[in-house]
Amino acid sequence: MTDLEYMDHAEALLARIESCCDRIDEETDADIDAQRVGGMVTLTFRNGTQIIVNTQKPLHEIWMAARAGGFHYKFDGQRWMDTKGNGEFFANLTKYASEQAGRGLDFE
Repeated sequence: MTDLEYMDHAEALLARIESCCDRIDEETDADIDAQRVGGMVTLTFRNGTQIIVNTQKPLHEIWMAARAGGFHYKFDGQRWMDTKGNGEFFANLTKYASEQAGRGLDFE
């Protein structure tokens, strides 16, 4: 994958996270504060916990830091998959965000 292809896919992922947060906030009272600075999105939950998602251009990866730990994802041509075989990015974001928010959230 070229740097340009990586950046296109990474930008789409970050935009989707923001869009999901907007939808969740419209449909529920979860009140997720999503702040984006460049290639990083920080999700802050009511209880003060955060999930941080950022691009790692030199590695062509997306990194996610959550209360559950730190995770690295690579694009497989269709989806962003955990580099250690622990699943797909949006499924994991749904799981970790739900845990941190204390309620079911859907980023898929």
